[in-house]
Amino acid sequence: MGNAPKPKKFEVSARQAGQTLASELRRLLELPWSQARKLCEDGRVRVDGQTERDPARRMRRGECVEVGTRSEAVAAERVALVYEDVHVVVLDKPAGISSVPYEKRERGTAMDLVRQIWRAAGRPATLQPLYVVHRIDKETSGLLAFAKTKLGERGLQNLFRAHDVLRSYICVAHGKVNDRRIETRLCTDRGDGLRGSTWHKGQGKRAVTHVRAVKPLGEATLCEVRLETGKTHQIRIHLAESGHPLVGEKVYIRDFLRAKHTPLPSQRLLLHAATLGFVHPVSGKKLHFESPLPPDFILPAPPPARSEISPRAAATKPVPPHRPHGRRG
Repeated sequence: MGNAPKPKKFEVSARQAGQTLASELRRLLELPWSQARKLCEDGRVRVDGQTERDPARRMRRGECVEVGTRSEAVAAERVALVYEDVHVVVLDKPAGISSVPYEKRERGTAMDLVRQIWRAAGRPATLQPLYVVHRIDKETSGLLAFAKTKLGERGLQNLFRAHDVLRSYICVAHGKVNDRRIETRLCTDRGDGLRGSTWHKGQGKRAVTHVRAVKPLGEATLCEVRLETGKTHQIRIHLAESGHPLVGEKVYIRDFLRAKHTPLPSQRLLLHAATLGFVHPVSGKKLHFESPLPPDFILPAPPPARSEISPRAAATKPVPPHRPHGRRG
């Protein structure tokens, strides 16, 4: 085949019919037998939309065979559907997976993973619509809901628009955080290319965040955060502008670094959508879901005994909020 692109999706021809999956994958993808078999065993091969793990399965003419990436297969195994009925589906999304496609051909999103779960159960996933009613960040783990019908979509969108949805998050923020209510107006560019708060009249959208300090963790604080509004990156922005960026933050960290602080190391953003509650948009039943912290949500070390506290373990000084548009008033 030389440098010709290797097919990731093909329809079984008359010539291919009767061949095993592994043998045809080996030929098309130019793989050793062991790797061709492993593609199936790892759950990376789908036949007519359903995962097929048997490398010895005989193919039939007209079937559609598709090979996915390992990350897609692993992600599907990590996702759990928390709730599902005719109108609504709620899943527990891992960190590192987009809620919906943000780029033209982005795959492996939460929507894709819901369909993979349906396919694995032998359900007609392609024909079932999924409607977006809210999002959580790619770097954030936790509870995410989709509507399955237009009736469910309209009802859920109205609930989110009216702020009648209970949403709370668990996060770890740098420094000593105190209970607080944060209200600002968020804009898409605070003056340095980042989303942030503006004090310029007539700009931005109202955003309200309620923060409760749960437990000190040395140079950080475990917090519970409740959203009164739901703007893009709201929690991350509000805590960063208060001088307490989240542990694992890669975007809203400039002010913290300018103040000569050293971020705590973390393999992921320590933000988890832990609670989701709403009145069912059709039945009127009250629904309440909770998600435990996932294994990759690793907390920093707790504070040492009082006699062992070093100057470095003192509370982080607040970073003055970025105010590119001038002070209020």
